[in-house]
Amino acid sequence: MSQRPDLRQRRTALEHEWSHWIPRLSVPGTRPGGSAQLRHEVTESWARSLGSVDPGRDSAPVTDGGPVHQRWTSSPLYRPVSGLAGELHSIAEDAGFVTAVTDESGTILWTCGGPTMRRKAERVNFAPGGRWDEQAMGTNALSLALRTGRPSSVFSAEHLVSALHGWVCYCAPVHGPDGRVLGVLDLSTTWDRSHPLAMSTVRTLVSTIEARLTTEPDRPQAARLRLTCLGPEQALQAVPDGHQLPLRPRQLEILTLLALEPDGFSPERLRAALYGDRPVTASTFKAEISHLRRALGGGIAPRRYALTIPVSCDAADVLRALERGDTDTALSRYGGPLLPRSEAPGIEEWRTRLEVAVREAVLASTRPDHALRYGERAPYDAEIHEHALGLLGPTDTRRAIAAGRLTTALRD
Repeated sequence: MSQRPDLRQRRTALEHEWSHWIPRLSVPGTRPGGSAQLRHEVTESWARSLGSVDPGRDSAPVTDGGPVHQRWTSSPLYRPVSGLAGELHSIAEDAGFVTAVTDESGTILWTCGGPTMRRKAERVNFAPGGRWDEQAMGTNALSLALRTGRPSSVFSAEHLVSALHGWVCYCAPVHGPDGRVLGVLDLSTTWDRSHPLAMSTVRTLVSTIEARLTTEPDRPQAARLRLTCLGPEQALQAVPDGHQLPLRPRQLEILTLLALEPDGFSPERLRAALYGDRPVTASTFKAEISHLRRALGGGIAPRRYALTIPVSCDAADVLRALERGDTDTALSRYGGPLLPRSEAPGIEEWRTRLEVAVREAVLASTRPDHALRYGERAPYDAEIHEHALGLLGPTDTRRAIAAGRLTTALRD
């Protein structure tokens, strides 16, 4: 196989010598001693991309729109893709792919796949929040599909960015009922695992998503279930009528874990998160999943357990607020410990993570009202009360509240 040019050194030369240089580019995976001439649509994309993209960059840039979870749940693609989540997880894990869905700008909103492939993908930020439009990441299947409105595949060194030369991507745009491109669906893997049926699989999945877009009612993508799992009162309510759905404690634990980890769980990991080392039979575990699935009217993908219906959750709201640096909203939503009576290992872990995250945000805040509000729920946390006193002015009447709490905490 011929030696690939160093793209970073040749960038200037490329801009002036397209017709002379491109035919000599070799692509890994071709027959020994052979080279592959790049397709016309690829060379055109390279020419457009070189003005904004360094071929030597190591990963996709992060969108400047902040965390994308809310953009995903409000996307028109959220409901139809969630309905296929189980199938998408199975395809990705069984075939060694990473599946991704973007919005119309090329920003990835959702991914799934096995842990090994996802770790490889995350190294190049092929993950939620990564920008894969042509201006941000040069020639790739997602950017070509968005630009042309047609299915596209990009193999190995056809990618402009050399960090992607170990990958092959199969992608197709998703069109809304009005013909507008809403985003793309992509299957990606390492080039040595390329598969002749991958593109037809992508086309079939996109056809299914587009069919669901035309049959689902046109309504806001608000969550139809609201889960309260923080503090002493837990409940699952239907939105907007407020009707409460009865769930057993174990079912609340399962639903809480699925709401906090939208990418879902393998059966083995979810079972461990619920029972730890307790000798619980597989039939008992599956029965709990079945009971919850019936209570939700479906809503849980098979094989890899993930929610396929919108469920909003106060604990997830707190986490998103903290990600935005919005301590005020996080405190208003933080009603107390996560499922305080639960002894499930996965719940205990999330309970600790939430408590630590909220507490650290309060200690980092310069607003005394944050420390005072959190101090109501943490009467024995002397550090919080000391922090409140340090922020309150000498004439602030609220100092008496903080001082009283500190005295009580130190006495106990």
